[in-house]
Amino acid sequence: MRPLLLLLTCLALLASHSRQVAPPPVDTFLLLAAFDPDQAAEAEAIVLENWDDSYASMLIELHRFVQGVWIERRIIEILEEGTGQKLGHDPDRWWDWIWRTDPGTHPDYADFKAALYEYLDPRFAEYFDYDPPAAIRLDEIRWGGVPQDGIPPLDHPKMITAAEAEYMDDDNVIFGVALDGDIRAYPKRILAWHEMFKDSIAGEHYTGVYCTLCGTMILYRSAFDGVHHELGTSGFLYRSNKLMYDHATKSLWSTFAGAPAVGPLVGRGISLEPRYVVTTTWEEWRRRHPETLVLSLDTGHERDYREGVAYRDYFATDRLMFTVPELDDRLDNKDEVLVLRFAEAPGEQLAIEVDFLARNRVYHDVLGGREFVALTDRSGASRVYESAGRRFTQWDGDSAVIDESGERWTVEEGALTGPAAERLERLPAHRAFWFGWYARYPETRLVRR
Repeated sequence: MRPLLLLLTCLALLASHSRQVAPPPVDTFLLLAAFDPDQAAEAEAIVLENWDDSYASMLIELHRFVQGVWIERRIIEILEEGTGQKLGHDPDRWWDWIWRTDPGTHPDYADFKAALYEYLDPRFAEYFDYDPPAAIRLDEIRWGGVPQDGIPPLDHPKMITAAEAEYMDDDNVIFGVALDGDIRAYPKRILAWHEMFKDSIAGEHYTGVYCTLCGTMILYRSAFDGVHHELGTSGFLYRSNKLMYDHATKSLWSTFAGAPAVGPLVGRGISLEPRYVVTTTWEEWRRRHPETLVLSLDTGHERDYREGVAYRDYFATDRLMFTVPELDDRLDNKDEVLVLRFAEAPGEQLAIEVDFLARNRVYHDVLGGREFVALTDRSGASRVYESAGRRFTQWDGDSAVIDESGERWTVEEGALTGPAAERLERLPAHRAFWFGWYARYPETRLVRR
């Protein structure tokens, strides 16, 4: 190509590129909340002139934090004019439209979240700065209303003996952990205020995370491939499920998956190992384990630790505090299910209605090729064990279960032990509210009445 023709071609390409509409910078969207009417009007003109439906998530996220009715009205008017949707001032209706239509996101959406949430807590910016790798949609990450570790985790909390735990009543709900002879009870009435404990159990460090909104308590080994991950409460949620963060990299972690979801650790194959935990009553746990330790009320924090005080209004209704993209009406939102997922079959999940298990106290099933049996006692507590082809037909609800050949197996926390010292190991399982589990794993299989 001749030099002059080449030059003209390049200039034409540059001119064409300059005419392409570029998304407004992040600061333009933030200026929509400005008290200076001139600044706000200029920002509004730029946004509407360059409108793309992918801007909707930024505007509705900004709408939550603006001050002044007229600013709120301005943002909604821009949303309605830009999208053509007349959804008013209800943010849940806008989020529902965004998630259903999936209009995409502004290329600097992560920077927008960093800049916006930095005003609430400067530490929040570290989660979103520099467009971090993400395994989940950033527009589904919602602020939970607290700063980083604003719901303070319990770090190696004080434990007392069962005899010393005079504050506990028989019907109090506890999360029971029994590993290698180390037996502990973590009362729901305390964890509802802290949502996480970090503790040494049987000489190993564990992180217990309780998501009050999803009704789930999961116990994780804190180390993966020899690397310890010190976790905390991020202040954010994904599909109404608590997101943790690690102190070292500020990556956000999924509670249900025990794996990084946003940040530098995404894509490295990190997944914390869940251990078994049982939800039961203090009376039943103490009967089985009179030597148990239990959390002391001396947590270092001033809270009303009476049973049922924390989240009383939330637990009393089927309404959600934070909307999710999709619900399933086969069960009520907050019906409890026992849920299972195994590392060897990450694409398969199972939810079993708790009421179903209460009527089927010996229940056999298969997940990811692994056969198991769920045993549910008189308190409603379910424990899951591998069955390895054996069928169990009778259970006394306490310490003995009989297989179809008539052999008696001893029910222990860690395993079923057979007459010839065979062991069928305990498997990780935990409870959850149906809506929360389904929101995270909509492909889950459900067993119900």
